Amino acid sequence: MSEQEKQDTTQKRYKRVLVKLSGEALQGTAGYGIDPGVLDSLATEIKRIRKEGVDVAVVIGGGNIFRGVAGATAGMDRASADHMGMLATVINALALQDALEQRDVPTRVQTALEIREVAEPYIRRRAIRHLEKGRVVIFAAGIGNPYFTTDTAAALRSMECHVDVILKGTQVDGVYSADPKVDPNAKRYDRLSYIEVISKELRVMDMTAISLCRDNDMPILIFNLHEDGNLFRAAMGEQVGTLILPASMLEG
Repeated sequence: MSEQEKQDTTQKRYKRVLVKLSGEALQGTAGYGIDPGVLDSLATEIKRIRKEGVDVAVVIGGGNIFRGVAGATAGMDRASADHMGMLATVINALALQDALEQRDVPTRVQTALEIREVAEPYIRRRAIRHLEKGRVVIFAAGIGNPYFTTDTAAALRSMECHVDVILKGTQVDGVYSADPKVDPNAKRYDRLSYIEVISKELRVMDMTAISLCRDNDMPILIFNLHEDGNLFRAAMGEQVGTLILPASMLEG
């Protein structure tokens, strides 16, 4: 993608997006598990995006069921805990797939761990072909290795599948200089460079993911997932949160 094309993506709808969802995004107000209402809302918005001709890939976490880091903190072997977390992401991916298919949206789940009875193994060329055919592709089980987060999986899959932007849905309407729930004077940023995110230690994504996006000039939009219609507007190219870009694009 040329520099001009990247600049244009901030002004018009994207052609292909990767939506990064945390597992916690699916739990709603219950504090655990999967909230059918949240699942319904997500599936409805993704269907609207597909109707506009935008290719949609999804990377989903598993924190609403099990977090590998939490398990390791409690004394469990980190690799074993992370593999449990990967399996939790598969549960969430299958739930989202079902919600989409109930709305007649063709969907495929691909996992970094082989579970052929329930999902396809991740094959990059096959994933791209699914997207070209208009299918939503949900990537589960992270990258298949412990010690790596689903943020890193989102960054990696976005590069491999040639998406235009990572849309990371959160509980706040962008990136702030501090926690806005704690600090009323926290500043909200409209645009940031990757270097600013790293130097200011803004917890947007983990540092491995941010570095990978920086090295490959992959834009990231951080937005409030829970505001009705935000996901659709983000996919249409509207800046509904904080956009993270290469420093050269911010200066231009």
